Amino acid sequence: MSAVPTVLAEPEPGAPLDSQALTRAMEHANLPALVPVLYQLTGDPRWLADPYRPTRSRGMDENIDGGFPERVRAEIRTAAVDAVLAWSAGRPPAVPAPTGATLLELMTLAAGEPVPAEYVAMAAEDMGFRATAPLSAPADPGFRAIVIGAGVSGMLAAIRLREAGIECVVLEKNADVGGTWLENRYPGAGVDTPSHLYSYSFAPRQWSAHYGKRDEVLGYLRDVADHYGLREMIRFGTEVAHAGYDAGRQGWRVTTTAGEEFEADVVITAVGLLNRPKVPDLPGLGDFHGPIFHSARWPADLDLTGKRVAVVGTGASAMQIVPAIAGRAGHVTVFQRSPQWIAPNTVYFERVGDAVQFLTEHVPFYRRWYRTRLAWIMNDRVHPALQVDPEWEHPERAVNAVNDSHRRHFTRHLLSELEGRDDLVEKSLPTYPPFGKRMLLDNGWFTALRRDDVDLVTEAVAAITPTGVRAEDGTEVDVDVVVLCTGFETYEYLHPMDLRGRDGRSIRDVWGPENADAYLGIAVAGFPNLFLTAGPGTALGHGGSHITIAECQVRYIVEVITNMVNCGIGAIEVRPEAYADYARRQDEAHARMIWTHPAMRNWYRNTLGRVISALPWRIVDYWQMTRRVRWDDFTTEPAR
Repeated sequence: MSAVPTVLAEPEPGAPLDSQALTRAMEHANLPALVPVLYQLTGDPRWLADPYRPTRSRGMDENIDGGFPERVRAEIRTAAVDAVLAWSAGRPPAVPAPTGATLLELMTLAAGEPVPAEYVAMAAEDMGFRATAPLSAPADPGFRAIVIGAGVSGMLAAIRLREAGIECVVLEKNADVGGTWLENRYPGAGVDTPSHLYSYSFAPRQWSAHYGKRDEVLGYLRDVADHYGLREMIRFGTEVAHAGYDAGRQGWRVTTTAGEEFEADVVITAVGLLNRPKVPDLPGLGDFHGPIFHSARWPADLDLTGKRVAVVGTGASAMQIVPAIAGRAGHVTVFQRSPQWIAPNTVYFERVGDAVQFLTEHVPFYRRWYRTRLAWIMNDRVHPALQVDPEWEHPERAVNAVNDSHRRHFTRHLLSELEGRDDLVEKSLPTYPPFGKRMLLDNGWFTALRRDDVDLVTEAVAAITPTGVRAEDGTEVDVDVVVLCTGFETYEYLHPMDLRGRDGRSIRDVWGPENADAYLGIAVAGFPNLFLTAGPGTALGHGGSHITIAECQVRYIVEVITNMVNCGIGAIEVRPEAYADYARRQDEAHARMIWTHPAMRNWYRNTLGRVISALPWRIVDYWQMTRRVRWDDFTTEPAR
C-alpha cells in the first residue's frame, strides 16, 4: 500500500518550496499540461498564443514536450518555476477557477487542437473549478437503501448515499472490497486506462505507474474504503440470491444465499459486468489431469516455473498473462480464435518518477490539467472514427476514411514488431476494422510471440484431453496447465441473482437470456425503486474510464433517491414508453456504428447481432443525459 495518502490533497501555499527540486522536476513536466497552469497562476495572456501553443498529440502519445523547440521549452519551464515559487510564497492565482470561454480556451491549449464547447461543463466539474453541492435529504430513519456489491460502483454509491444522509447497507459476496480487482489476480493483471483516469474524480492518488497493476489498483480501492469509513457499512461474505419488490410496502425484500433477509426502500445493483466467468462447454473439460481454470480464478499457490501452459483465447486477459509468464513457464501455447487489433503505447510499463510525483503534489492545478489532457486523448476523441460512412468505398476493411488510417497505423506497428516473422504476421493481422472489438494495448504481446518458447495456434479448441488440448484441425498439444481466457457472461446481466419486480415478474423473463435493456442503463420498466450501475449499454467500447460512467450513474441515482425522500415519493418507475424509446434510440445509434460490422464477433453484441453492452454515445453525451433527471419519463406513487 502506498505511503502517500490515497486522497491526494490539492497543493496549498505555505511552506516555501525547494527551488532546486522544483527546477529539476520541471524537466519532466508534461508541457501541454503546464502551459495552462502558467496562465492560471499569472493571468498573462501571452501564454495563450504562439509560440506557446503545443502541437496535437498523435494517437495515445502523451506529447510530453508539446512539440516545442528547446528554446521555448526552457522558457516555459523557467517561467513555471518562478510562478510556482511566487504562489508558494503567498501570491494568489490570477485565475483560480476558470470556467466558460476561458476554460474552453485553456482546454484547447492543453489538447493542442480544438475542443468542442460542450465539454466545458463536464471538465469544470471534474477539475473542481465548478463546485457541486452534495445532494442531501433530511434524515429519515425509516428510509433505507441496499447496495449490492462493493466494487468501484458500489463503494461510490455508499460514499454518495452517506453524504446525502441516506442510510444504506452494502452486501458484498467477497471478503473484501474491490470487486473484479479483488477476484482477478492473474499475472500481468492491470488497467488498460491511464491510472490518473482510473480514479475517482474526488480521490486522486499518487500513482506509481502510468498504467496501474492489479495490486496497486486494489490497494487504491481499499484505501478509499478506509478513508471514507465504508467498511462499517458493508456486510462481507454476503451474497444476494433473490430480491423481490413488495408493492404493498413500496420496497424490496432481499434474501442472501445463506437465507438471511434484508428490507429496503430502494436497491442499487453494483455487481459489475465482467465478474461471472464464461467457461466454454468443451468436451473433456473435466478429464484434464492438471490444473485447469478460468483466468479470473487464478490459483493463489500456482507455480508455473518450467511448466507447459496452454492459454485459450487472445483477449485482454490473455494479452496480459502471456507476456507476464513467458520465460518463466517452460513453454506457452496460445490458442487464438481471431486476432486482435493492438495499439502501441510507449508508457505502458513506465513508472511515474519522483519528479512527476513532486509536480502533482506541489504544483497547483498541474494534476488536474494532466488528467484533463488524458481524458481528451483517451475518451471521446476516437468516437467519430467509429461511425459508419455509407459512402466509404472499402467497407470490408474499415467503416470510414479515418478508421482506415487507424488500420494503417496499427498495421505499421504490427509489421515493425513482427519484422522477419511473416508466419506471425499472417496469424496476427486482423481482417476486420480497428475498434471492431475492444482495442488492446501492446504490453509486450508481439515480443512474447516472437519467443522460441511461445507458439501461436490459430485453430479453435475442439476438446480438452487428459494430457492437453486438441485443436479443430486435430493438432494435439500436451501441457501441464490450461488457462481459459474465455471472457465473461456479459449478456447475463445481474446473473445469477433472481430479481422480481412488480407482480412478481422475473427480470430474466423481461430480458430473455441475452437481450437486456435499461433506461440510461439504470432503470427497468416494471421494477420500481431498482437502480442499476454498469447496466446494459454502458460499457465503454470507444475508450475512457469506467469510473467516469460510474460517477454519472451514481449521481443520477442519488438525485432520484434524495427527491424520493424530500418529496414523499414511495415508489418511482421508468415509464414503459420511455424505456422502449431509449432502447430504440440506442439501437439506431448502434446501427450506425462499428460494432454491428459483420466481419467480426465481439462481446458487445449478442448472438442475434444486437449490441447490448457498449455505450453508443460519447461520454459527454452520457454525462449530459444523466446530469438531471427527466421526471416526465417516470411514474411515481406517494409514500404510504
